[in-house]
Amino acid sequence: MIPVAKLNHAVLYVRDAQVAAEFYARLFGFEVVDNLGGRAVFMRAGGGDNHHDLGLFSVGPNAPRAPRGSTGLYHLAWEVPTIEDLATAARELSAAGALGGASDHGVSKSLYGADPDGNEFEIMWRVPREAWVDEGKSAGIAPLDIDAEIRRWGAPAGPAA
Repeated sequence: MIPVAKLNHAVLYVRDAQVAAEFYARLFGFEVVDNLGGRAVFMRAGGGDNHHDLGLFSVGPNAPRAPRGSTGLYHLAWEVPTIEDLATAARELSAAGALGGASDHGVSKSLYGADPDGNEFEIMWRVPREAWVDEGKSAGIAPLDIDAEIRRWGAPAGPAA
């Protein structure tokens, strides 16, 4: 058995690495840590300690996209620290025209979208482990009510002034 600890980084083929890098910088706050003349761009999530979390490799403007449902990567999931951050992500993705859907998975609350090349991603907030359903039993997928989730999981209001 190989003792994998976590996913260190992902690399995507995109039509234009510069365009994709601007998207991930603007919406996710990723910072460019290396740029190989636009052919490849390596980015790190804000506050991250990896050399890079995301690599983007240019394949040209006419590169075909694999049809949905074919073998290959389905999506990447990026985790945010708080349920309020997920609500912020919903607003920002919606404003950018990049929000495709939202789901409640029981163990996580998730938003779905796509980058300029159609690479799908998930922005998710992980429910505290003690609130998960029994492992091995699926909680299913339900519509996400972000306002209800903020009331349930959000930071408590500060002391009254």
